[in-house]
Amino acid sequence: MTDGTIIDHRDGVAVYGNYIGGAWIAAASGETTENRNPSNPDELIGHFASSGAEDVAAAVGAAENAFAGWAGTSAIARANILYHASEILASRIPEVGRELAREEGKTLKEGIGETTRAVAILRYFAGEVQQPIGEQYSSMNPSTLLFTLREPLGVCGIITPWNFPIAIPAWKIVPALAFGNTVVFKPASLTPLCAVYLTQALAEAGLPPGVLNLVTGSGQAVGDPLVADDRVVAVSFTGSDVVGNEMKKIAGGRGAKVQLELGGKNPAIVLADADLDHAVTQVINGAMMSSGQKCTATSRAIVDRRVASELADRLGASISALKVGDPLRDSTQIGPLISAEAADRVVGEIDTARQAGVALAAGGGRPEGLNGHFVNPTLFIDVKSDSRLGQEELFGPVLAVIPVDDVDEAISVANSVRFGLSASLFTRDIARALSFIQKIQAGIVHVNSETAGAEPHVPFGGYKGSSSYSREQGKASREFYTQVKTVYFDPPPSSGS
Repeated sequence: MTDGTIIDHRDGVAVYGNYIGGAWIAAASGETTENRNPSNPDELIGHFASSGAEDVAAAVGAAENAFAGWAGTSAIARANILYHASEILASRIPEVGRELAREEGKTLKEGIGETTRAVAILRYFAGEVQQPIGEQYSSMNPSTLLFTLREPLGVCGIITPWNFPIAIPAWKIVPALAFGNTVVFKPASLTPLCAVYLTQALAEAGLPPGVLNLVTGSGQAVGDPLVADDRVVAVSFTGSDVVGNEMKKIAGGRGAKVQLELGGKNPAIVLADADLDHAVTQVINGAMMSSGQKCTATSRAIVDRRVASELADRLGASISALKVGDPLRDSTQIGPLISAEAADRVVGEIDTARQAGVALAAGGGRPEGLNGHFVNPTLFIDVKSDSRLGQEELFGPVLAVIPVDDVDEAISVANSVRFGLSASLFTRDIARALSFIQKIQAGIVHVNSETAGAEPHVPFGGYKGSSSYSREQGKASREFYTQVKTVYFDPPPSSGS
């Protein structure tokens, strides 16, 4: 991290400010919040600006003032800045990946992988913004040139979660900038350091002052005034469905464009003809990597009853063997949960299920001898589809096995929740796979692969309570971050005619 982002030191620990109007500055209140390592809460990562409505107003003002100039900048010039930012971030992948692991708790491998993905997103949109835009239409009048243009919206409010602290900000902020908008970025208060790294790369790449503004702080102190500000014409949010739906009322109520990506209760259906070795590996990867803290994580294994017992035994053995510990160690497979509150909540859900008589096949509780916010990878079997384990998103390393009689019941159970983000099917039967693709209520569908994971150049989003029916990433980003202008161009009458 270069000195420009650090505004002070306190007892040898860096103090980071907001980035507003091209400068790194303290919060108006002068207050800061501690950021600690979830795998070792005694380790202080840094102090970050604890901002409020005054800081948000300043950031929105800076973005508003910068909009006309940035929107008038050529797409090629914007692309060059984004590509330069990708080179800067790429040169720092080992450092940023390590800091991501310290701050969020993912393994070092996952932290490096996520940072690499942010680089890919920057490079993708550096190319995408140079693609053809608009369309030409035939007109009833043969002399009329009839066509459309796409233009930026204005100031966009970007509010991101802690579980992908650099990839999700990248896939929201980068297309917003690419298509000529300005941004006020409120990252999750639990992972502000990754937000500083992304902002720093874009600033160093030559982004003009005010085009991107970073304001750190709590959802109530920063997110609420950002969503309510009439100058913010679009809001993109990823987080809980409760917060997202309330945000939609506020922002949508004043006429802003709103994009929501919310929760998931993602099923992996395993049919009797599936390759069970492959299914076990994929289901565990989907359920347990990143400690299950993905909106696309597998939380339900819906299994043909004929192979349910065998699959549960294999899952239990593999889950019990997962190495939980310090995410910076090469041997670690499962890191901590993001916070003490998150770990307490997930352990409470596990205890509630056990007290209700649900069969525990692996894990449960906390591992011994670890200081951080760790929870053992956990497997429940013979789970009822209408139970809390079968319906609610736990956001932790917990997997429920639900036996079913056939593929029709499996799809019915998969569709029985209020979410519809991602779903997978394991089978060798092409006809069943095609039927699953047609009938499953999910925005992302996998056949013979895990529910988690998404490539940056294709649309991302869910059905039902998982989304606002908009899509992120790839070409779909242009739909949200631009507006259409229809042009009727007629030549002037010929003189003397």
